Amino acid sequence: MQIATLASIKPTDAPSIAPDERPIDLVHLARMTLGERSLEREVLQLFDRQATLLIARMRGAAPANVAALAHTLKGSARGIGAWRVARAAEALEAASAADTGAALDALAAAADEARGIIAELLRAN
Repeated sequence: MQIATLASIKPTDAPSIAPDERPIDLVHLARMTLGERSLEREVLQLFDRQATLLIARMRGAAPANVAALAHTLKGSARGIGAWRVARAAEALEAASAADTGAALDALAAAADEARGIIAELLRAN
């Protein structure tokens, strides 16, 4: 589904019972932006930049700081419907120091997938 087709989705539509398993839940995104395509584009661009920046910062941060940065990314991911990113960020937030590297790699992979879809959506519109 492209951003252009989201205009037909009413923000008052009932929310999904379970989060969508696509990298970006476009119905959730439309609901959160009230179907405004320019706002959708803006929040997707912001998320793309923020994910890149935060993951880069996490790679060199102390474990306590990694958890705080993961928490920030989790909230942003939930805002746009990037449920896989949100779950991976939550796992990193809760990871032990020994598991931080693997959890960060999983988060980076989920974010890369979401960012790829974002790039496709932005190119299409």
